[in-house]
Amino acid sequence: MQRVLVIGPCGAGKSTLASELSGRLGLALFHMDQLNWKPGWVESSKDEIRRKLTAITAADRWIIDGTYGGTLSERLARADQVIYLDYPISLCVRRLLTRISTYRGRARPDMTEGCPERFDLAFLFYLIRWNSGPRVRLEKHLIGHEDKIIRFQSPAELKRWIDSLCPTN
Repeated sequence: MQRVLVIGPCGAGKSTLASELSGRLGLALFHMDQLNWKPGWVESSKDEIRRKLTAITAADRWIIDGTYGGTLSERLARADQVIYLDYPISLCVRRLLTRISTYRGRARPDMTEGCPERFDLAFLFYLIRWNSGPRVRLEKHLIGHEDKIIRFQSPAELKRWIDSLCPTN
């Protein structure tokens, strides 16, 4: 694994996993949330994000977390491994609510400084509707890349894989 994408629904633990794998594998880490958001929750333009991603994905070794369908095709083309956290949405909702509670009023480590965590009802509804909308679009992007996808349906499954892949000392 030299060029890794970590994808899945909001609250699945993509950033946490990417941070752990980055440390264990020595891969440069990039969070799509940091690439997309500017301070004050100002969204970058699609051209800005594409320019940043072109430079990042041209490198030989990296890990990028975040699904972001608008740039997924370009990232999938360069990735040699895709880790898909395909967890139950009820788990992701609980984790999202915990994240909001934990970081409320301040930026979390994988987010741009100046973007404090906050409760956003529209974002919660987006996650609740994941299986009927965003997931369908994501699965279409993945067609043709099945050979590089590892899909995990539970945190326990993921933990077993991580432990077998690169055990800690």
